Amino acid sequence: MSNLFKTFSTVIIFILMSSCSFDKISGFWSGSEDEKRRLEKIENLLSNDNIYKIFSSKIIFADEIQSPYPIKLTTPVINDSWTMPNLNYQNFTGNLDLSGFQSNFLKKKIGKNKFDISKNSSAPLIKNNSIFLSDDVGTVFNISFNGKINWKKNIYKKIYKKIYKNLTFTVYKDNIYVADNIGFLYSIDLNTGELNWVKNLLVPINSHLKIYEDKIFLINQENRVLALNIEDGNKIWDLRTVTSFIKLQHYLGMAITKEGDLIALTSTGDLYKIKTKNGSVYWTLNATGSLFKHDTDFFKASELTINENNLFFSASASTFSYNIKTGYLNWKQDVASVGTPIVVGDNIFIFTNNGYFVNLEKNTGKIVWSTNAFKNLSKKKKETFITGFIMGSGKVYAVTLNGFLIVCSATTGELEEYVKIGDSITSSPIISEKSLFILTENSKIYGFN
Repeated sequence: MSNLFKTFSTVIIFILMSSCSFDKISGFWSGSEDEKRRLEKIENLLSNDNIYKIFSSKIIFADEIQSPYPIKLTTPVINDSWTMPNLNYQNFTGNLDLSGFQSNFLKKKIGKNKFDISKNSSAPLIKNNSIFLSDDVGTVFNISFNGKINWKKNIYKKIYKKIYKNLTFTVYKDNIYVADNIGFLYSIDLNTGELNWVKNLLVPINSHLKIYEDKIFLINQENRVLALNIEDGNKIWDLRTVTSFIKLQHYLGMAITKEGDLIALTSTGDLYKIKTKNGSVYWTLNATGSLFKHDTDFFKASELTINENNLFFSASASTFSYNIKTGYLNWKQDVASVGTPIVVGDNIFIFTNNGYFVNLEKNTGKIVWSTNAFKNLSKKKKETFITGFIMGSGKVYAVTLNGFLIVCSATTGELEEYVKIGDSITSSPIISEKSLFILTENSKIYGFN
């Protein structure tokens, strides 16, 4: 099949996906014929046989730069819970306290691995000595640190069983709130697993959830920024932004400042600062200057990180720093991160899609040093990419799609160790209670300390 035909086929597929009616659904729970036909379309479109690569991010950074001096890091911070994606409202993880990773105290297969498709998994959450995670059929689990299942919950009726589920969730007070790639939002009692309520939002969710002052914030596939009530999921306000032609399959960036303002990045590359109380916009700008960095690329960005009055993120092939009070650009550097940038002291740590571990000066964006983390892997094993990373006690732990854990020094950038986990890893590792947790694509959870 020619590249031209692949591209044409994929565009047609995305058009069909975007035209599937999430707005005119009748008998959503009863399994009406219209709904069955709609779900069959989604199921077919999610098949690997129907998905083609219509973009290829050109590698513009492939230089190893030796560290001129050891980096000064902040003191590791003890973290005893992980209750929302990327740890907190600002997605600021920093340098977390990790006792080590030599001891593998947890290795447990949880749930099912039914769908053989490329997945965008959510990292587990941790609270009250319990781990919360999900599998690809949409079951949410509460397990202990030794792998015992405390409870599990699956809300989906028979009509949805053949559809791959990608869940994102956050813990707030005594409940866990869950959203999916079909359009459901629901609340589960944290201690019992009982369903509190379920809301059909009609359009798939395209961001992680943030809950602030009893409001649920998210971005849907139509680039609408929503604020919803935690009691029933009803809409409080709805900010309609510019929609994009192609419906992206990865999460869009969202963070909340310490002053309580929402920062959101849509799939058109537009950045918004929004008042959480009523949805009014302080400022908006196009963060990248253009939706398409290259003729064959479409927009993809990292999560947003807030530190002090500055916002850091990567989009297309660059990393940006913006002043969140004014919306002014501080700097731009032509090297991009595949995961959430880590800010520690005067430094920003990122990983590129081709495996380069890079340290940038926080105030200028200047590259201090860079290391090719894949250089000691065999040629076959290099055919992968970084899927997430975290810093623990001065070392950065990065995971790959082909199941490796790569350990690097954050002070010098030097490679220290490769560990073969075994299974494909599609979510970022987390650190809680001085332990490192990794969730693989087939719902196997590992714990190291």
